[in-house]
Amino acid sequence: MAISFNKIIFGGRLSRDPQLSYLPNQTSVVEFGLANNRRWTSKDGEQKEETCFVDAQAFGKTAENINKYFKKGRPILIEGRLDFSQWETPEGQKRSKHRIHVDNFTFVDSKQDAGSAPRSQDSETVAQAEIGDAMDYAYPKDDIPF
Repeated sequence: MAISFNKIIFGGRLSRDPQLSYLPNQTSVVEFGLANNRRWTSKDGEQKEETCFVDAQAFGKTAENINKYFKKGRPILIEGRLDFSQWETPEGQKRSKHRIHVDNFTFVDSKQDAGSAPRSQDSETVAQAEIGDAMDYAYPKDDIPF
């Protein structure tokens, strides 16, 4: 049986401000980086930590909303799929990278950090809601797993 399943859920903080641009057909696209920390204790009892950096990209209304509501350092939970890009540099070197294609996102910071931003994004709720009119969610910082 052949299986084809590509779904990723990733939570972290933006490692750089979102960069909004437009395709030739005027579709908005935003690119941003995420960082996710993992902490663990080694066999000898030493506390360890590593950071995973990932690039992400979103299109359309999702791109516009990420650009509007997020900046470097703000936490986000994204859902999407993993994309693989390959290209050749002007010098002839082959390059490649994986990137998350974002389909949906969720606000995960507290009301104090983000104003009254909506908790979850879908093209209808965030597109129609301004920050002041959005749902009122507050999350204590201690509950955020990263």
